[in-house]
Amino acid sequence: MTSEPAVTSPVVSPLAAIALKVAGGVAILSALLDFVILLIPPNLTNVQWQLATTTQMVDRGVVPLVGMALLLAGLWVDSSVGRVAQRKSLATDLRFWVCGLASFLSLVYLLLILLHLSAVRLSSQTALKQVGDEAGQAATELQQRLSAELSQQQTQLGALLQNEELLAQAIQSGQIPKEIEQYRDNPAGLTQFLEQRASQAKQQIETEIGTRRAAAESRVKTEATKSSIRVSLISLLLAAGYGLIGWLGLRRLLVLTRSA
Repeated sequence: MTSEPAVTSPVVSPLAAIALKVAGGVAILSALLDFVILLIPPNLTNVQWQLATTTQMVDRGVVPLVGMALLLAGLWVDSSVGRVAQRKSLATDLRFWVCGLASFLSLVYLLLILLHLSAVRLSSQTALKQVGDEAGQAATELQQRLSAELSQQQTQLGALLQNEELLAQAIQSGQIPKEIEQYRDNPAGLTQFLEQRASQAKQQIETEIGTRRAAAESRVKTEATKSSIRVSLISLLLAAGYGLIGWLGLRRLLVLTRSA
């Protein structure tokens, strides 16, 4: 028994080509529309707008790349089954415009690397300045609070030292240390004692402020570094991908046009 040869439907290839071209075209147009919406209204002087825009464009950059691959694949299927005649003019060849757009986007993503790095640097400087200002303000408020508390404590302790009963109760309840008694007749020593305790408290709080400032600065620098590396590498990959499609495609089309 001889097996009959399989019959291939002539509808398969054209339908596949149409599906690829439609999917690719929709992906490209929707991505370009998305990019335009991101850029409106432009606010180039706003660093946060620059960061948000460049990051979103990079995050969505693979969509038109996939769309171009699908569209070119659909055009190739058409040409392989002889449904599209060889065009002698590049202006009427859809592949030329797709490759031209790919070349343009390759340059765009190379420029986005520089723009994003500049925006990250400016944003980081602003954030670090804000951290420093907040730390300075906290130190100033600390100095003012300690000065007010020192004056208040001098007044309260001076009154307690004049009343033995209240002084004994305060010492017994742990509100004030027992060594305060030795300053009963030594106001200058009491002032020195209180200033020493205030200085110790100040140093402790300043150390805490410094630790928090260092942690905040480290967090700002880490986020800036992560954002710079992530966006730069993805932009570089996208630029390379668009460049290969665009520049190699244009070169091949030019060769085909000249030989036609």
